[in-house]
Amino acid sequence: MANIILLAICLLAGLGLSRTGRFPASTPSVLNAFIIHISLPALAILHIHNLKPDGSLALTAAMAWLLFGGSWLLFGMVGKLCSLDRSTTGALILVAGLGNTSFVGLPMIEAYFGKQYLGIGIIADQLGSFMVLSTLGIFVATYYSSGSISPPEMARKIARFPPFQALMAALLLRPFPFPDWTVTILEKLGGTLTPLALVSVGFQLRFGGMAAIAAPLASGLAYKLLLGPLTLCALYTLVLGATGTVVKVTIFEAAMAPMITAGIIAIDHDLRPQLVGMMVGIGIPLSFITLYFWHWFLI
Repeated sequence: MANIILLAICLLAGLGLSRTGRFPASTPSVLNAFIIHISLPALAILHIHNLKPDGSLALTAAMAWLLFGGSWLLFGMVGKLCSLDRSTTGALILVAGLGNTSFVGLPMIEAYFGKQYLGIGIIADQLGSFMVLSTLGIFVATYYSSGSISPPEMARKIARFPPFQALMAALLLRPFPFPDWTVTILEKLGGTLTPLALVSVGFQLRFGGMAAIAAPLASGLAYKLLLGPLTLCALYTLVLGATGTVVKVTIFEAAMAPMITAGIIAIDHDLRPQLVGMMVGIGIPLSFITLYFWHWFLI
């Protein structure tokens, strides 16, 4: 419950600060830069270093990759058929394709399935969502914001992405234990991600001109909260014949709200900021309702 309250407070704080005029218009850019260069790398080093991969959770790790691929395929086609601009298409692929499998996902797993299944959420987040964001996510953000990019340029872009660098560092450091003070520092730096990200998103929320983004907003949230996880459910249970609580929790994680950090990356690349802000701002509270029905459906 505390996490949910924090989400609401930070989002509303950002919305309020933008109305008071006490913070400069450049506030989101500064907050986003801090998140990308400090908060995300700290979380990557902390969690990837401690991660214990389990071969039986391969479907869990694959979940985010499949959902993102489905989003790319779907909205890539929709963008062409409906003549959407590149900014809108890129925003939909990135934000609808990645779920908030950590800050929202972990508390929801604990609430609906029990603390003993939190490991599934960590696998889904670190081997799935975070790695997708650091590779395919940054590729999509760059491609749809710049119009075109060569493979060498893309490789350099990914290699220079601070969270990806932190990911590589975390893998190299896995054999070495971290002293307690290092863990404390990483936890405190990583803990800044969600508050700052939601303040940034709230700061940029604009409810005027909703009619212009109603269709892409509805389609993006429909994929993230319903169509994407439903397709994954059919693939895992009907096609692959996978059963058990691990699969149920994995599908439950697939139904989480849009990933806050994916929204920050999209906004940082100027991919339809208003649409991105609304997808995150509406998607999170809406997911509290849809997740109840997903749990009922899975159980």
